[in-house]
Amino acid sequence: MAFLSGSLGFERFTISGFESSQFEQEHLDAMAELAGGKNESVAEENVLVGFLAGEHLFDHDFSLEKNVINEALHCGVRVDTNTIPSAIKKAWMQMELAALSKENSSGRPTKAQRQEAKEAVEQRCSVEAASGKYRKMAQFPLLWDLRLSTLYFGGSGATASGHAAELLQRAFDVELTRVSAGTIAHQWALANDQQAAYDELLPANFLPQQPQGEIAWANEHRQEPDYLGNEFMMWLWWKLENVTDTIELADGSEVTAMLTKTLSLECPYGESGKETISSESPVKLPEALQAIRSGKLPRKTGMTLVRNGQQVDLVLQAESFAIGGAKIHTDPDNDHDENQLEDRIESIRTLCETVDMLFHSFCHTRIGGAWGNELESIRRWLSSNTSASRAA
Repeated sequence: MAFLSGSLGFERFTISGFESSQFEQEHLDAMAELAGGKNESVAEENVLVGFLAGEHLFDHDFSLEKNVINEALHCGVRVDTNTIPSAIKKAWMQMELAALSKENSSGRPTKAQRQEAKEAVEQRCSVEAASGKYRKMAQFPLLWDLRLSTLYFGGSGATASGHAAELLQRAFDVELTRVSAGTIAHQWALANDQQAAYDELLPANFLPQQPQGEIAWANEHRQEPDYLGNEFMMWLWWKLENVTDTIELADGSEVTAMLTKTLSLECPYGESGKETISSESPVKLPEALQAIRSGKLPRKTGMTLVRNGQQVDLVLQAESFAIGGAKIHTDPDNDHDENQLEDRIESIRTLCETVDMLFHSFCHTRIGGAWGNELESIRRWLSSNTSASRAA
């Protein structure tokens, strides 16, 4: 069961509108009614989405004992598609046209023959779709944390998560909102009476000698400033290299951080391309520093975080705050122990809390009023020939 063992990769959504204070049998019954594969369709281009009980592609055995752990519901979503590839349909069309027009003196099919070929291909598509030959099935794990009103979706891409969101809305009449760097910053601003400053945010100009433009990867349909995730990574990189590798969090705890394994950078204006660097410590390599000095911004980085004596390795995507490759270490001899599974759920909560609180430290500077001085320090660092010496 994906969230309960092995490495983790997920996006997050907040869930609102669920009125029950705990998961009960009626909720599992509702999921069983919408189980994946329960309703069949032979129509081409049809997408069927349903719940799974979590263990495998055909698992419909929902139970409170198996699926509800530590105030969280663990299950899966199955997405069935029945799409005939366009290249195959095009080939069928050409074959039909060739057969129908072979006696034509012009060598070209008539309008009537084109219509006849089209109808023949549509009929063949219906037959092939009914056979199930082109049906594909995919499953994605879900963890619905009732305590935190959060859904962890174990997949990537808007299409799959959109199917999952629609299924949950249909089953439980809830509303899902995607978590991103911008939404986390917004919540921080609301909680810290910084809404006015948040509303006035504009992208930071780390290289004042370069003109600014629209950020190439910005989603025009989203209002949240998700570019803060890119700025957070730049700020954290500067902080770890020049100031300290231990950052105090709002709850009084400390997190020791290191950027590791992988680093992806891209020009925010779409001019100088992309770059991905793999190394034990990619930010130490000269090509990494050269990339940010040329105007590229981090879009994804590996991290090692240590907080309260617990270490976690992960890869963080800057704008969406999606987490990948996260490893939570548990006792392999107790994989099916109830307490072990509860601890696993708690570790997922702690992982996200640590990442978010580290980002909150950036928000305190970026939105809370001390950004001007630190931005100037970052600019000096980027313009220097060598990294600034670490302050005492």
